[in-house]
Amino acid sequence: MGAVDMNSADFEMVAGLEVHCQLATKTKLFCSCDAQSFGAQANTAVCPVCTGQPGALPVLNRAAVELGFKAALALGCRLEGSSVFARKNYFYPDLPKAYQISQYEQPFATGGGLTFGLKDGPAKRARIRRIHLEEDAGKLLHAIGSRELDHTLVDLNRCGLPLVEIVSEPDLSSGEEAHAYLVALKEVLIYAGVSSCDMEKGELRCDANVSVRRKGETALGTKVEVKNLNSFKAVKEALDHELGRQAAVLREGGRLLQESRLWDHEARRTEAMRAKEEAHDYRYFPDPDLPALVAEPGWVESLRAGLPELPAARRERYAGALGLSDYDAGVLASQRALGDYFEDAARGLAPAAVKTVVNLITTELLGRLNSEGLPVERCPVPAAAIARLAILIQNGTLSTRLAKEAFARTWESGKGPDELVAELALGQISDEGQLRDWVRSALGANPKAVEDLKAGKDRAIGRIVGAVMKLSKGKANPALVNRLIKEETKA
Repeated sequence: MGAVDMNSADFEMVAGLEVHCQLATKTKLFCSCDAQSFGAQANTAVCPVCTGQPGALPVLNRAAVELGFKAALALGCRLEGSSVFARKNYFYPDLPKAYQISQYEQPFATGGGLTFGLKDGPAKRARIRRIHLEEDAGKLLHAIGSRELDHTLVDLNRCGLPLVEIVSEPDLSSGEEAHAYLVALKEVLIYAGVSSCDMEKGELRCDANVSVRRKGETALGTKVEVKNLNSFKAVKEALDHELGRQAAVLREGGRLLQESRLWDHEARRTEAMRAKEEAHDYRYFPDPDLPALVAEPGWVESLRAGLPELPAARRERYAGALGLSDYDAGVLASQRALGDYFEDAARGLAPAAVKTVVNLITTELLGRLNSEGLPVERCPVPAAAIARLAILIQNGTLSTRLAKEAFARTWESGKGPDELVAELALGQISDEGQLRDWVRSALGANPKAVEDLKAGKDRAIGRIVGAVMKLSKGKANPALVNRLIKEETKA
């Protein structure tokens, strides 16, 4: 099947997401095996419990429950007083017990929601239907690198890893909304310390349930589940494709099947996988080896009190109390570590210096981190150095250009801004006598610019400033240079 008819203006999408998030625990959900074994030799992080050996009994990991509860509280969900673990029965080579321990009729959290921003238009809110705990399955390998195998390898290291499944209501109406929802969800989960959400390690995975209907209708259409979505971009593209595909089927009088489909990222289309299972196909029943999970109120309130300020609240505070632009507030609040770094650098500074800190972080710092592939936590420039650079700019010691040079040298050498200013004579020159000599030389060398400036063409001043900067090797105080040029051309 090639490209589908994307002319779907008379149809609308109704979609919900099922997000599996690996919890940041040291051990697995029901045993003491290492839960941080990504990249380890196959089938080495296993034990009789997670491989389903006869007689082995599960023991619930309290840390996993706490992280699951934090995720629910951060999303405004209601924690149920009691929840029940159930066995989800199915056979697959990567599931040695032939059942997965999950939660079905009684999940630990319901309700809640997540507000997310969109590039065009107002923010939108998607409701959360439920959050439940479950163990992960293993992994099947059909290829090693680019080499296809004529057999399948089974790695059980992932068996029993602790997951929360976060199921949204069908409140999403486009691939763009799904992408924005996932970005916001990842931010919240990382802020709350629930998970690092590294998709390359399989710590955040997503399936999409999508249907289409003619605009104006209220009944839901036939639901299709889309799997193999290994990036947020893939989720957006797959949902937009499904809108076009399903609309084309309905427009031609066809009938949609309730099925699971796989996203082919190379062909950029979905392909049929199998008929969609119903809940009764899994023969859920309460796990006889695990008691009910009780959310004791005092425990829940202690977890709620331990939650940090979440990204939406932090963005609002930055834009309100600090007066930052929505864009800058969004960038700084997008990562908890980045927001913490900014606050350390800005603490105690005057508003003008805070704005300078913002500019240094969003341009120099993030540019260098991105180019070298480093997280904020491994930044070699301490927040105090950024604060000091901002002060040196504000008091006229450094120009913005010289501050950028000082930042680069601080990054590379580890030396502080003041030490570098003294050692390399980076300080800005503000001596009016010296500056006036350079200005007069620049005016004499640029008679056309002087003529334009006297004729009211203010943009011509840039050529003269540039000439002064060249004479001063970039160290002239630009504000003073501008004033002196105006004085000299009016004389």
